[in-house]
Amino acid sequence: MLAVPPRSEIRARPLETARLQLHPLDATDTRDLWTSVEASRAHLEPWLPWVPFNIDLDASGRYAEASASDWDAARACRFSIREKQSRRFLGVIGLEAFAHLHESVELGYWLRHDCTGKGLMTEAGRAVLDWAFGPVNAHRVRVAAATDNHASLSVIGRLGFRFEGIARQAERCNGRWLDHAVFALLVADPRPTG
Repeated sequence: MLAVPPRSEIRARPLETARLQLHPLDATDTRDLWTSVEASRAHLEPWLPWVPFNIDLDASGRYAEASASDWDAARACRFSIREKQSRRFLGVIGLEAFAHLHESVELGYWLRHDCTGKGLMTEAGRAVLDWAFGPVNAHRVRVAAATDNHASLSVIGRLGFRFEGIARQAERCNGRWLDHAVFALLVADPRPTG
């Protein structure tokens, strides 16, 4: 079974990397979440079907509150990604679709457009995978990205995921059907360190 640490425990001791802190996403992130999505809307909309529904501060607040509820109910664990020095909000990364019986989760993420290309998502991804295979007790982590989302596919490759196949027309996003490349990582699989 999956083991989900309480949000309070992770809030007190967030996941840390050389440049980042990852905190449980909750209502305190609402304004930063809204500002970041709005600043990166054109960059995010082609790949993420929820972006058009994040239409105002209230919508961001509802998502942040739902994220806290999902964590507390052991359905998903989403983190705000913040720069360690400045505490600037950079994006969100999380484990979704908890299948407790199968010890399986899905990885999801997005980053502000002005923060891409710096290795930040790979850094955050490594921390979340260590956490997933450590305290959360996941056996398998799945991730998928549109076959033409080259930036996301690069992150997936750097994290060491293994390709499993193509899910044809897996998602309708921004008025078009996206094929997804599907990948997974098992707890016993080797992962890159550098």
